Amino acid sequence: MGIGNYIKIIGRGKDGARALTREQAADLFGQVLDGTVTDLEIGAFCLAMRIKGETPQEMAGFLDATAARLRPIPSHGRTVVVLPSYNGARKLPVLTPLLALLLAREGLPVVMHGASTENARVSAQNILAALAVPSQDAIYSIAEGELQFVPTALLCPGLQRLLEVRRVVGLRNPAHSLVKLLNPCDSPALIVSSYTHPEYAAAMTATFQLMQGQALLLRGTEGEPVADPRRTPAMDAIAHGQVTRVQEAQGGTLASVPGLPTPDVASTAAWIQAVLNGEQPVPAPIALQVAHIVHLAKPTRTTA
Repeated sequence: MGIGNYIKIIGRGKDGARALTREQAADLFGQVLDGTVTDLEIGAFCLAMRIKGETPQEMAGFLDATAARLRPIPSHGRTVVVLPSYNGARKLPVLTPLLALLLAREGLPVVMHGASTENARVSAQNILAALAVPSQDAIYSIAEGELQFVPTALLCPGLQRLLEVRRVVGLRNPAHSLVKLLNPCDSPALIVSSYTHPEYAAAMTATFQLMQGQALLLRGTEGEPVADPRRTPAMDAIAHGQVTRVQEAQGGTLASVPGLPTPDVASTAAWIQAVLNGEQPVPAPIALQVAHIVHLAKPTRTTA
């Protein structure tokens, strides 16, 4: 079929481009995920959307197409906490694994999904491996108090291929926004998601509302869905189309955290293990985030 007609709509520049309907977006994205379009069409799609930006309706359509092709994680009716981890560490240690392990220790089922698309960053996947939490090699049921790291390629190979386009063109594309909104489970989940720029917060909130998703949304640490250990960010809970500010942002300049590790794998993993062992305190912003997630996830859990 090709996606040329859609590119004509979205590819006329910032002022001339028009938005797709949810159904059109689902059809376009489905063809991209299925690999039935050419590399040239994929490149045109990625660059056109990068210039135009995604509307909530378009992102909902992209999510619809992905859900139809997803290999979902069986959750047996449990409310799973989902942590998308795609950015990794650059200047600060990536502490998403610490957040995930603290939540699992609270008895929650936790799924991290992710993929590395930049070689220069340390990924959460590498930190977890150093903490003896290997990546899944297949899709398995998730249990209470269990942490799984599920590579994106297992969930949806076409989505992984689209993420890899960044290595060629050097720019983000809709897949990088989509993975932060994705529920990889077969029943409703609590998605802990993050943004880097305020305009993304509004767009992500609108998409969660449109999809009737449950989420905790915050300004993440270098794109990761974990609170900055130096200063507490604002956090919004989204459920049943409603948005509630559950945590106000801490004012003032960024403080330092004594003993915070360097971003390399060995130092970060050793520090996380020390926190889990009680030898180092949990940074206050992360402790607050854990408390909010537990409050949001536990009342809605059901037994299998």
